[in-house]
Amino acid sequence: MTTTRPTEAAPSTAIAVRTCAVILEGRQVCLIHRERPDGDQYSLPGGLVHADEEVPAALARELKEELDLDLAALPGRPELRWVQDQITTRPGSDAPFRRLHLIHVLHVPPHTRHTLAAIEQDAEDHARIVWKDLEQAERLHLYPAAGEALRALAGPASPVLLPPITDRTYTWR
Repeated sequence: MTTTRPTEAAPSTAIAVRTCAVILEGRQVCLIHRERPDGDQYSLPGGLVHADEEVPAALARELKEELDLDLAALPGRPELRWVQDQITTRPGSDAPFRRLHLIHVLHVPPHTRHTLAAIEQDAEDHARIVWKDLEQAERLHLYPAAGEALRALAGPASPVLLPPITDRTYTWR
């Protein structure tokens, strides 16, 4: 009689996908501002794509949850502009933190800006929603780290792979 050993499950190689948007009204960009002990952090609105979701639906859900923004009511649609890989370690953990960021660009009409929430709607930390001049936003501590890419907004709209976010290029706040 021969017996076979059960095969060990291979480790998961799934990478969490985060979809987010550079929301523009003219030369102003919408950001989520968090005051942290090590300094301010500004995030592009968005969040994780669920296993049963398509990316456009996940982006629409996240923008509705965070900003109360209804993408279906807008004249334009978000355009995928950049992809950024992230593998970092977070404070308090030695395990790698892995994300793939899908960064969209969305232009909104002036009246839409004034209908958005002032506080992130689905976060317990009550982070403020702020609008910053695009040139100022390029120099902020952004998550994902797309500051330099914001300068390229005048160029062609094809997706571009941004430099990865690593412990050498990004500091958690």
